Amino acid sequence: MAASTKAVLALALSEYKQLLDKYAVILQLYNTVDEEETDMSERIFDVLQPEQRIILKTGTEWLNMDDHTFARNFHVTKPQFQHLLMKLQDNGIDKEHREGLPPVPATKKVLMFLWFMANQNSLREMSDKFDVSQSTAQRIILQALNIMSTMGLSFIFWPNACEKAASAAAFHRLCGLTGVIGAIDGCHFRMQRPPIRGGDYMNCKSFYSVLLQGIVDERGRFINIFAGPPGKVRDARMLRASNFYTTWEEKMGDYTLLADSAYTGQEFPFVISPKLDNGALTEAEELQNSSISRGRVVVEQAFGRMKCKWRRLRDLQNTRIDGVVMIIMAACFLHNMCIDASEICQEHPNGCPRQADENE
Repeated sequence: MAASTKAVLALALSEYKQLLDKYAVILQLYNTVDEEETDMSERIFDVLQPEQRIILKTGTEWLNMDDHTFARNFHVTKPQFQHLLMKLQDNGIDKEHREGLPPVPATKKVLMFLWFMANQNSLREMSDKFDVSQSTAQRIILQALNIMSTMGLSFIFWPNACEKAASAAAFHRLCGLTGVIGAIDGCHFRMQRPPIRGGDYMNCKSFYSVLLQGIVDERGRFINIFAGPPGKVRDARMLRASNFYTTWEEKMGDYTLLADSAYTGQEFPFVISPKLDNGALTEAEELQNSSISRGRVVVEQAFGRMKCKWRRLRDLQNTRIDGVVMIIMAACFLHNMCIDASEICQEHPNGCPRQADENE
């Protein structure tokens, strides 16, 4: 007998046994019923009624959870959540309302947005978890992303003179180089092939991606970002196309940034990059390369930590380009909001890996 036939017979026998068990219960009810009892039909109906699946919903009751449970699910602490809620409320997260339906509280909207960014659940799963329709879940996420995309200066800003001096001192302690206030690099984010000019998004590692150029300080906090170039673009070209490049003299002054060899060139005098190892490097040049590598590890760690914490960045296959860019920007903002030198990733206590997405 074929395996598929056996499986069908086993299922049929299981269903038949369940019917026999219910029939036995009904017979027992008839044998023990009191003559004056009039609700026999209701009792039989209760027996035949299939078991109802209980689905636990979540929403604002998450705020009643202990701090550890809340942070494990939403990847922010409660004070950080309250700070983000205030920011989004100031920018109109609770103004939208559809006629005929009760408004979704701003607290629940922000919880849904954080859940979206911290997990890879589909909108269908989110609508079930937060007890809203799928269209409402999509509308809330888009509303939050649109608002976040306009709040860059609230989360990412260039350091002032005092902060530059502090960063330079910190990088000197880290790698021994003077005058360094940050590290710059590019990062790929996987996505599906766009319908228009899709070939431009195929990168050197043979997958479709959108790029992020990030400049971070000694803590791994973003001080400048440029998101959206297609994956085919090289790091140097992306830097030349960014707003930062047009104003680098004003921003940098006499300070410098650490970078990899992709930024080598006379056009980037504000960048310190390692010399190519052609087998003839002097001892001083090898020492310089080693110092640059020790210093620029902060940008590698920042990208890895962001992708590890905000897992939506790992699954952008069914998202339009404008949505991808907004999600990347929101993740950078959330990364800065949550930055804390004392915070350690539970999965990667020695540092979050970059998921093999290096931009060569």
